[in-house]
Amino acid sequence: MHELILILDFGSQYTQLIARRIREQGVYCEIRPCTDAPGELPASLKGLVLSGGPDSVLSETRPPFDPAWLDVDVPVLGICYGMQLLTALGDGVVARGEHREYGKAMLDLVDGGGALFQGVDASSQVWMSHGDHVDRAPEGYVTTASASCPVAAFEHAGQKRFGLQFHPEVHHSTAGVQIVRNFLFAICGCAGDWTMGSFIEEQVERIRAQVGTDRVICGLSGGVDSSVVAALLHKAIGDQLTCIFVDHGLNRKFEREGVVAEFQEYDLRVALAEDEFLEKLAGVDDPEEKRKAIGNTFIRVFEAEQEKIGGAKWLAQGTLYPDVIESVSFKGPSATIKSHHNVGGLPEDMTFELIEPLRELFKDEVRELGRKLGLPESRIGRHPFPGPGLGIRILGEVTKTRCDLLRDADHIAMEEIRKAGHYDEIWQALTVLLPVKSVGVMGDERTYENVAALRCVTSTDGMTADWYPMPYDLLGRISSRIINEVRGINRVVYDISSKPPATIEWE
Repeated sequence: MHELILILDFGSQYTQLIARRIREQGVYCEIRPCTDAPGELPASLKGLVLSGGPDSVLSETRPPFDPAWLDVDVPVLGICYGMQLLTALGDGVVARGEHREYGKAMLDLVDGGGALFQGVDASSQVWMSHGDHVDRAPEGYVTTASASCPVAAFEHAGQKRFGLQFHPEVHHSTAGVQIVRNFLFAICGCAGDWTMGSFIEEQVERIRAQVGTDRVICGLSGGVDSSVVAALLHKAIGDQLTCIFVDHGLNRKFEREGVVAEFQEYDLRVALAEDEFLEKLAGVDDPEEKRKAIGNTFIRVFEAEQEKIGGAKWLAQGTLYPDVIESVSFKGPSATIKSHHNVGGLPEDMTFELIEPLRELFKDEVRELGRKLGLPESRIGRHPFPGPGLGIRILGEVTKTRCDLLRDADHIAMEEIRKAGHYDEIWQALTVLLPVKSVGVMGDERTYENVAALRCVTSTDGMTADWYPMPYDLLGRISSRIINEVRGINRVVYDISSKPPATIEWE
């Protein structure tokens, strides 16, 4: 058995990011709902993490928690809500702030910072996201760091309990990795015995046991996620797999041709379904309704293909953890941000059972997995493209005319970004068609046409993102080409919002 760190999820949007940071260090971890009782725990358990969450420990409606977890003889790290819970269960004081603190702050260590901060600079940047804070640590705890709040970190050396008001798992906490390493190796005594290679072996074994001799359909869009799922399934079950590319009319320019050319070694079939999708989207402008309509129609198309190939019990999807955590309360009381077509948009009466081997991975982990499976870098390095495609990049009603407008504009933007050598520096680039028109002048004549927005971000996992500082001359070329070559667009704007508070996609 692998060494194990357990994370109790209190509903934070960052819970799986904690898991990812731990797995990066070669230590296996699992997430459990905060409502679980300890029960019989494996001998390989090395530590416990209490996640952040949207609730207040001062609220009567806070999620239930079994304090027996704190009787387990392993080190405990409370992050944000988790720190406040340790405080509330002791004799410390948690107070509500006058306003919510969200964003970057400077952390100052107190007397060297204790065991959790070995090798960390006396002052470093951290990421805050909280409304409550610890006013006074419980008896036996010492304050090890301060920031905008007086108790930004504490520890109880005898009980090996630690608390952080900030989020070390977030990229913007510059010493976060070192803090996580200190907890895993210096405090919990982990050695690090888990790798992506072992993940492949375990998933192949699990898929074979799950599927048996049944046939499996894999929705293959050609994006990173579905490509890696297809490669993993092909390794596990070979010719029991049939891949289906759904041409729903919401793809980028030349998408279908590229996928068919690149995946010739698989049993790949193309389902022509543009009319079905556009019919379901007619008159729909609410983002949630769009996603659910697209998710439902995908399943109906796969069910039609199911009959053509002689039946398939299983449907494999490239669902990732950001899709899940934004769509449903996955493992704990997390808030719904948006319903992803492959999660919250699935019909209840579908005839398939799902296989989602990437469901608890982030994008960068999926790319690493793809490399281990031997996929080419040209496929692994592609920017994320959502399953609903242009349907959630067209704000307002989706029509064929608007799809064609956005398809042409997006093609120009990607072409210029690649040509200028910026594609690999950007985590995701996309073009959005806005539901507004603006007045312009072209050829000495008045125009009243559509507005397109260009969005480019940097990220590591899609849970947080910063806007990319695109060179002005490149922005100018993209804008000029779109306005001149795409009849129906007369204005281009650039989105400089970070995630959060904005999401990467507009819908």
